[in-house]
Amino acid sequence: MQAELLQGMKFEIKSIKENPVNILRRMGYVYQRNEGNEMSFVRALARQGYPRFHIYASLNGYDLTISIHLDQKKETYGNAGRHHGEYEDDGALGVEVERIRKIAG
Repeated sequence: MQAELLQGMKFEIKSIKENPVNILRRMGYVYQRNEGNEMSFVRALARQGYPRFHIYASLNGYDLTISIHLDQKKETYGNAGRHHGEYEDDGALGVEVERIRKIAG
C-alpha cells in the first residue's frame, strides 16, 4: 500500500490487499454506515465522541480513496444540521492525514 495526496483533504491508498474496513479499523477508525458508494468511519478524540475525525472512503479498483475532516462537535439545528467541521490540511487534521499515510506506507 502507498498513500498519495490528491486534493485538499482527499487522498488515495494505492493497491490495497485487504478489506477497507479492516485497514481503517487497524488505524483506529470505527465503521458507521454506507452512504451511497462511500463508507463512513469515525475516530473519536474524546470520550464524549467529539471532536472526532470523520472519513468517507470509497474503492476505485484496488485503490482506496479517502476524504477526511475533523468534526468539532455534533451537528445542530435539527434536520437542517449545521456542520462544525474543519477541512484544512493544517493542525490536528494535517497530523492525522500524515499518520494515516505513514501507516499505509
